[in-house]
Amino acid sequence: MASELKRKFKTILSHEQTQANFVALKVNPPRTLSVWEILIPIVFILAYMKSKERRQVFAQNLMFTKKMALEAAYGMMAKNQTKGAALMRIELQTKQLLTSVPEGIYSDAIRQEQLQEIEFLIEHYLKLLRADGKDYFALVLSVYPQRKDYLNFLQALSSLEKQVSRAAGQTLGAQTDAAMLSRIESATQELRSAEIQKIFDSL
Repeated sequence: MASELKRKFKTILSHEQTQANFVALKVNPPRTLSVWEILIPIVFILAYMKSKERRQVFAQNLMFTKKMALEAAYGMMAKNQTKGAALMRIELQTKQLLTSVPEGIYSDAIRQEQLQEIEFLIEHYLKLLRADGKDYFALVLSVYPQRKDYLNFLQALSSLEKQVSRAAGQTLGAQTDAAMLSRIESATQELRSAEIQKIFDSL
């Protein structure tokens, strides 16, 4: 039982990480290197590493709420924790960010919207962790047997994600990169539409 739960946890985490990496690559595509960057090995390596590191950090940021929610759901099942205890721990962790992150970048408004998204995702991940399936798509089909069911979930999630983005925009003010937020939403929508087709068109 414990090993099967861990397998499903890793399967879900891997899927979410792959999605975050895809969005990060779409939003931050590799730039064209100059002739000198290609001809001089160390310059090429440094340029490549800088670009790769930027996308990795971006993907980690996209994973923030997903990873917290998945780890909370896993802890509830593996350690018999209550949802209240899991949410309290997350509230403390995010509250600590308010004091460690420079003012004007992270705010309680962002935090509150993230907590809403996390609570919503915990329920989703609990369903997946309790489901039967050899891979992620099989787990999804077990929980959401009809296309409209999964589509409703994704639409609700998208709405919560937009609330987080809206709070971030209000916090950052003039520093907000509206074009970047739009690219994130477009890339996420593209990915999820393709995912729905892959899962349900093969039935």
